[in-house]
Amino acid sequence: MKNELQDIQLACFCLEDSLFAVDIMRIKEIIQPQKLSSLPRSSQLLEGVINLRGIVIPVMNLRKRFEMPPLATGKSSKLLIVNLSRQQMLALAVDDVMEVVTIPVRDIKPPPDVDEGVGLEFLLGICLSDERVFMILDVDALLCPSDYREITNIN
Repeated sequence: MKNELQDIQLACFCLEDSLFAVDIMRIKEIIQPQKLSSLPRSSQLLEGVINLRGIVIPVMNLRKRFEMPPLATGKSSKLLIVNLSRQQMLALAVDDVMEVVTIPVRDIKPPPDVDEGVGLEFLLGICLSDERVFMILDVDALLCPSDYREITNIN
């Protein structure tokens, strides 16, 4: 269990009007979108793969994962390259990366306990920074076992 006096750094990003965050220790890098190569018979959640300096990385569009409409035509996005706990990498397509914030671990609250809500199972918790509420993602929970098998074959 983490020491309650410890701080955590979170990379904050947005999807539409929703604010999310990922532990900065899970992020390898943040890049501009690249040309995707499609994957035949792949999960609908995986948009395709990119070649990042010789490493093939699957791309998941978080808008699809959270059942949001596609990003408006002409708007740009970013790719968060994250390290999963199973030694694999995954690129997460997000609308925009905003900032890195440092917050005390003790300020992270559990996700709301509600019966309905798309994506609640993917949250580690919520936090407040500068009067804004960020939902902290559990990047490992974004994939189901069959998706993990699929990206294991890719990585």
